[in-house]
Amino acid sequence: MKLTKEIKTAILVIASILLFIWGYSFLKGRDLLTDYKTLYAQYDNVEGLVVSAPVTINGLVVGKVSKINIENTTGKLVVELQIKSDFPISKSSVAEIYDSGLISGRQISIIPNYQDKSLAETGEFLKSSNKLALTDALAGQIEPLKDKLVKLLDNANVMLTNVNEVLDAKSKQNLRNTLANLDQTMSQFHVASQQLNGILSDNKGKIGDAVTNLDKTVNNFSKISEELKTANLGQTVQSLEKTLDNVNNIMASIDSGKGTLGKMMKDEGLYNNLSKTSKELELLLQDVRLYPTRYVNVSLFGKKNKPYVAPTNDSIKK
Repeated sequence: MKLTKEIKTAILVIASILLFIWGYSFLKGRDLLTDYKTLYAQYDNVEGLVVSAPVTINGLVVGKVSKINIENTTGKLVVELQIKSDFPISKSSVAEIYDSGLISGRQISIIPNYQDKSLAETGEFLKSSNKLALTDALAGQIEPLKDKLVKLLDNANVMLTNVNEVLDAKSKQNLRNTLANLDQTMSQFHVASQQLNGILSDNKGKIGDAVTNLDKTVNNFSKISEELKTANLGQTVQSLEKTLDNVNNIMASIDSGKGTLGKMMKDEGLYNNLSKTSKELELLLQDVRLYPTRYVNVSLFGKKNKPYVAPTNDSIKK
C-alpha cells in the first residue's frame, strides 16, 4: 500500500503539532515524556527564584520549579514543584529556598523527614522555609560594621578638627623645627655610627685579644669552681662547727664558775688577796727605793748601821 502525498503531509503536520506541544510544555517547565509528581509550597518571598530552577535532595536534582503563582487574597506565593515519581518524599518534608551561588541563582532543596513514613501525594503542600541569600547574609553582617565605621569616621573627623585647632601657625612651625632637628640628630647618629664602625675596625685585634683574655679568665674561674666543688668543704665546715661548739662550752663553763679559770673569775676573795698582795709588793718596792741601806749594808770605813725606822704611812701616795 502506497502512502499518498496527502497522507504523508498529514503525518508530518501531526508530528509537527505534537513536537510543538512537547517543546512548548518543556519550555514551560514540564516534560511530557517523564512521569512527575506535582507538589506545592507556599512562601512570603521568593526573590531570586525563577521557573525551571532545580529542586534537589542532598544536592541531587530530583525535579524543577514549574510555576510560581501569587494568591490575590493573601499575597502568598505558591510554588509548583515537579518531582520525579520514583523519589519518595514524606508529607512532613521541608522545601527550603536557598542560594546555590552567585551565578546559579536560588534553588529549592527538599529536606526529607526520614522518620515520617507517610508519603506526599500529588497536589499536597510541603512545609516551606526560606534561607537567607548570600548577599542578604553579608548585608546583615556588614550593617553593624557600617554603623561602627560611621562612628569611627565621625570620631576621626572630630579629632582632626581638634588637632587643627591646636596646631596654630606657631605650633606648626615648632613641629617643623622639631622634625628638622630630628633629621639632623639622625644624620649625626649616622656619622657617629660610622665613626664607631671605624673604631671597631681599627681595634679589631685588641677586641679579639680582650675576648680571648676574658675567655681565659672564664676558664680559670671554671677551674677554680671545679676545685672548690671537689674540695671537702663539708668536712671543714663540720670541723669548724665542732670547734665553735667547744669554744661555746668552754665560755659557758667559765661563765658558770667551773674549772680553775672559772673559779678565779668568780672568786671575789681571790681577787681581793691579789689586789692586797699587789699593794704590799708596791709598798715594799717603794721602801727599797727610799731606804736601800736597810736591805743592802755596804760600809767602807766600818760605820755602824742606822737603826730601822718604820714608815709613818704605809699607803702609797697617789
